[in-house]
Amino acid sequence: MAEEKQNYMTEEGKNKLEEELNFLKTDRRTEIVERIKVARSFGDLSENSEYDAAKDEQAFVEGRIGQIENMLKTAIMIEEDKSNNFEVALGKSVTFKELPDGEKEMYTIVGSAESDPLEGKISNDSPMAQSLLGRRVGEAVMVNTPGGEIEVEIIEVS
Repeated sequence: MAEEKQNYMTEEGKNKLEEELNFLKTDRRTEIVERIKVARSFGDLSENSEYDAAKDEQAFVEGRIGQIENMLKTAIMIEEDKSNNFEVALGKSVTFKELPDGEKEMYTIVGSAESDPLEGKISNDSPMAQSLLGRRVGEAVMVNTPGGEIEVEIIEVS
């Protein structure tokens, strides 16, 4: 049997998933069941696009519920370590600049379940995070990105 993937997440990420799960199980399920009832009332289900669309949405929602439940079941909470602000670790924010003269960038390294690069949260599985984890302030690090290899200097860890 394949080993289940462990999902690292912060307390904030866990809370967001629990809120989404609650919304899907209560509000969305109820809405979809109502849509299916209305679509059934139109008669012949074999050519009823409203019914098919509602059933497809129901399958999607049920799949997402299962996915979230599995992520929460396999969650490993990221403990906040405020004592070491020199080493890059899961759950910490890291500020770095591309060498030789790039602009500063800051990302928080989180588990894949809550990564959102547009919000400044990158997955611990990403090439950037993999290269930075365990490194210290002041270190220059080579990072393999889809666009090629870059060198960054770690400025701050918080």
